[in-house]
Amino acid sequence: MKNLTLKQLRYFEALARDGRFRRAAEACAISQPALSMQIKELEQELGSELFERSAREVKLTPFGQSFALRVREILRAVDELGEFARASRESFLTRLRIGIIPTIAPYLLPAIINDLNETFAGIQIEVRETQTGKLVHELTQGQLDMAIVALPVSEPSLTELELFREEFVLVRRQEDGDKPVPEREALREMRLLLLEEGHCFRDQALSFCKVGPARPREIMEGSSLSTLVQMVGAGIGITLIPEMAVPVETRSAHVSISRFPSPQPSRTVGMVWRNSTPMARQLQEVAEAVRRSVETMRAQHAGW
Repeated sequence: MKNLTLKQLRYFEALARDGRFRRAAEACAISQPALSMQIKELEQELGSELFERSAREVKLTPFGQSFALRVREILRAVDELGEFARASRESFLTRLRIGIIPTIAPYLLPAIINDLNETFAGIQIEVRETQTGKLVHELTQGQLDMAIVALPVSEPSLTELELFREEFVLVRRQEDGDKPVPEREALREMRLLLLEEGHCFRDQALSFCKVGPARPREIMEGSSLSTLVQMVGAGIGITLIPEMAVPVETRSAHVSISRFPSPQPSRTVGMVWRNSTPMARQLQEVAEAVRRSVETMRAQHAGW
């Protein structure tokens, strides 16, 4: 198999990921017929079909699934070679692919981008916002350089660096602001508004309130912290949000903010990157820029 090319492997990986020739061709910036021809040539070189084709989509064959695992390892190694070369010739970053979870991105991202642009002149920043599980997968596959998430992620192939800790606050109707803060056991008897399944912040809130899966009817879900806070303002229930979200989410909502007694619920926010990346030194500098962003935000908002 001397005729396999790196370009064919990237086309294969795009089609395996997207499941449709049109989307994969757009992602690879080539025409759909050209992509189809390259995949066909790859299959001919391998002597086995990689995809089951239908009018609407394509699916990996059993052989294609096994082949995909090896291709991802090859492409990740090639990308790391590029990172190694880039890190060796540059004393600063010129491109950074950042992943960040939705319960951090709207509140911290503007300050992060500003500080990174000041620290690394001419840097090109690419941002990917999604849930932790997807970020970890894309990070391990070499599609991201680093991610800002709630720790721990407990992935052996990743380095974790703690950036800061922040507490959660209770959001209630404005009329309830003078009432005593309920004990966390009492929260289980209230209508608790939480993020949808898959958000780590949801799991942290459930853990604090000691709510298990056996009480689904008392829990209502929203797609974002903004939605949850507005629902509270409309008198639908109560919710918990991280401190960094307070200045943004409470500006236009008729709600009150209360702190829990000690021990207060909290989370640890940190950066993660691959153990094998040659960009570790530069990513340490990125972490320092993020810390400065957090310190500035806390100073501006009297704690947050």
